[in-house]
Amino acid sequence: MNLISYIVRRLLLMIPMIIGITIALFVVTRIVPVNPLAVILTEKSMDNPASVKAATEKWGLDKSLPEQYFIYLKNLVQGDMGISFKTKNPVTKDIITFLPATIELGIASFIFAILLGLPLGIFAALRAGKFIDHFSRVFALIGASMPPFWSGLLMLFLFYYKLGVLPGPGRVDARIGPPTHATGLFLFDSLLAGDMPAFWSSLSHLILPAIILGWFTLALMARITRSSLIEVLQQDYIRTARAKGLRESAVVVKHALQNALIPMVTIMGLAFAGLMTGAIMTETIFAWPGIGRYAVEASVNLDYPALMGTTLVIAILYMFMNLIVDVLYAVIDPRIREA
Repeated sequence: MNLISYIVRRLLLMIPMIIGITIALFVVTRIVPVNPLAVILTEKSMDNPASVKAATEKWGLDKSLPEQYFIYLKNLVQGDMGISFKTKNPVTKDIITFLPATIELGIASFIFAILLGLPLGIFAALRAGKFIDHFSRVFALIGASMPPFWSGLLMLFLFYYKLGVLPGPGRVDARIGPPTHATGLFLFDSLLAGDMPAFWSSLSHLILPAIILGWFTLALMARITRSSLIEVLQQDYIRTARAKGLRESAVVVKHALQNALIPMVTIMGLAFAGLMTGAIMTETIFAWPGIGRYAVEASVNLDYPALMGTTLVIAILYMFMNLIVDVLYAVIDPRIREA
């Protein structure tokens, strides 16, 4: 089976998964014992039977659940996720507005995790039992065990309130304002516009939330890199390479590291998806206007269309990251294509 056929097969398998997710989302949001009209209408309008009837017909709440689902599915195929009860905007428009902030935060957190996690895991494996090894394990344990809401508040208190070396919540200083909109990624947009004050303000605001969000992934990468490299260094071909007189740096880089990092393909792909979708707590603490914060507000306000839209986008993102990981594995090991 060639690579194109493998990708097409994987894409076709995603279709029933997406349909299953929409069914699960629809059922879960509808079994909540709360009247969605309480969110749509004001308290005064709820006492007016005419207003209640009009809103019920407008939002399709007078139809049976199967009818509501098939109408939702039909609109979804056309790119219409419905109208948000809270913002009164199309959910698709809201997601397009909020998603770039989450993407920017996810990319920054991912870069932070890779730049520190991989070297830390490598040095820990090469100095197993030494100080750097113990330090990396403690550092990883702290990163994996501290909840983001606690570490985020602690970082804000220390670096923003006490020391004043980093800015507080938000994406950019209010006195500077956001750069001219092009992509919604403030760092990229500010560079395109040549707005360096906005660039440095956006970058400084990104540091703390990126560290908090990426710390768990950093710990995961460091631990897996360490264990994988230690296992590879004990293989026979590594001992053979050393016996031939190769320099230790050549043994590690050309033979050990190349094989040890293969399992990291899966970890990196899923970790990036996890960063993108796991930013709910971080975005809430740092007032980051991303899709995670939008999802929280949707759930608090029982905004069914917005909640279903954000959850569906997150699920599709996970599936596509899984697809990318599978394709990379199929490129690395062609035997997987036949599985």
